Amino acid sequence: MLICKALHNGKTHLTIAFAAAVLERGYKVCFERITNLIKLLKTAEIQKASEYRIRRIMKSNLMIIYEIEYTPIEKREAYLFFSLISEMYERVSLIITSNKGFDSWAEIMGDSFMTTALLDRLLHHARIFNLEGESYRIKNQKKGG
Repeated sequence: MLICKALHNGKTHLTIAFAAAVLERGYKVCFERITNLIKLLKTAEIQKASEYRIRRIMKSNLMIIYEIEYTPIEKREAYLFFSLISEMYERVSLIITSNKGFDSWAEIMGDSFMTTALLDRLLHHARIFNLEGESYRIKNQKKGG
């Protein structure tokens, strides 16, 4: 498990580099923004395409969950997400990116008890990268690139 926390720089590049290395070694990688992952979880029981995607995620070796900070998650959605993480626990490697510190996750998830249980599983074997500095995109824009 790898958790990338950064205000502006490096999360995307670092995540893509890890994914590329994993793919080069012949492993399966799935990548979803948290908003799409929540949508898949909510519709898996009624849409075959969502159910299929969730099954593929569960069979992957590495799952990347991107942008956990932008959209608040309703309590039911947080429960679905917690259930997925619980099923993946110690079976699928995870990379999660966020601009928010863990102390803000309860606000995002809408339930402090569930967030504590979620973080307990996520942080058990985690390596956390805190990236600091100027945004790569903004830096290039200033240079005219």
